[in-house]
Amino acid sequence: MRALPMKAEYGPTLGGLLAPRWHAASLRARALAAAVLVAVPALLLAAGLTLENAHYSHGGPVPFGFAYRDLYRVRPDPGGYVKVQSRYGNGALRYSYAVDPLRLPPYSGESSGELPIYAAGYARMLSRVYRGFNLAVEGKTMINSTQSGYQLAYEAEVEGQRMWVRDIMLVPGGAGVRDGVVVVAMSAPHAAKAVTSPREVASVGVLLRPVKTFAFG
Repeated sequence: MRALPMKAEYGPTLGGLLAPRWHAASLRARALAAAVLVAVPALLLAAGLTLENAHYSHGGPVPFGFAYRDLYRVRPDPGGYVKVQSRYGNGALRYSYAVDPLRLPPYSGESSGELPIYAAGYARMLSRVYRGFNLAVEGKTMINSTQSGYQLAYEAEVEGQRMWVRDIMLVPGGAGVRDGVVVVAMSAPHAAKAVTSPREVASVGVLLRPVKTFAFG
């Protein structure tokens, strides 16, 4: 296909301007320029991929999934399903998001009535596990438009530093369902400027995405 003729007032073209320099350049300079032309699109593609959300999907008796960004997979705690984290340049923990199994005792009715009862014993367990445990708030919570649960927000010492933590207990819908998950979202104090207390962990910033996108099934 022939190129459309260009009006004189719009010329010369970029190719026309560069052609003399290209022909005058050495073979080494031409090879370097060609390598740059190949590398730049590859770098742009890689950058675009890093900006996309990562997704995690878990099967088994309690299938679930979520999306995340700027967090990196690490080995979960013993018995846990999955954990993603980010750290400061000095290696100190900045954010952590983990999903662990939850097993309720036998009960009748909906899980919304059982979770507050279960949470009382769960809080006592946390006080034994963590140094400096200080419960800030507990109660029902909505993580998105379709999923509600029960949360405990607290301060605790993790890896030798103070962290703000929000544990969210989630159970699929249905009467008497016993198997669910505990989402454990941790943030270093002031890692996100808009987060000023444990109860606000995962309300904005890096941890918001995996909490908001969590879904069973």
